[in-house]
Amino acid sequence: MPPVPTSVLSDGTIRELVAAGRIAIDPWDPGMIQPASVDLRLGDSFRVFHNHRTSAIDLRDPPGNLTEEVVPAPGEPFVIHPGEFCLGRTLEWVRIPNDIVARIEGKSSLGRLGLIVHATAGFCDPGFEGTLTLELNNLTRVPIKLYPSLPIAQLSFMALDRPAETPYGSPGLGSHYQGQRAATESRYEGRPAPADQQ
Repeated sequence: MPPVPTSVLSDGTIRELVAAGRIAIDPWDPGMIQPASVDLRLGDSFRVFHNHRTSAIDLRDPPGNLTEEVVPAPGEPFVIHPGEFCLGRTLEWVRIPNDIVARIEGKSSLGRLGLIVHATAGFCDPGFEGTLTLELNNLTRVPIKLYPSLPIAQLSFMALDRPAETPYGSPGLGSHYQGQRAATESRYEGRPAPADQQ
């Protein structure tokens, strides 16, 4: 069977799918729609790393309790210092249907100020629901003040050739972040190396 064409969804299609309840974005603001994406705002939950708690991050046995949640007081900024990496979250809670994938990307204007919004976690599986965790990194030599509710990223959507057979959140899939509401630390499960590689 030849492949079915897929495409990035346009602003009009995004509006239609949100109106039909197929894509959920809460709170929903139609003014946040861009030509082929939706702007997302920064939430008020951050996780900062405590480097003194471990000598190294061993991916075969990942350490727990590496981060601590920080919630700024209303109206107060969260300051990310030069070279610092922390986790944040979107204000919006999203739900992706089983026949669409989404990608979260940083906003160009913020990237030009030295703020990276995601290091690797830009892909949102079909079936995902929850807020989106942001991997924030300050590449500059000066602190950056982040304020909850400011536009921080954009979410684009692409149609699958057919609905996923095992969407994110399916039983037995090990979907660690389904339903998350706060910035969520890594739930990576290390796998032991084969005996001949130890």
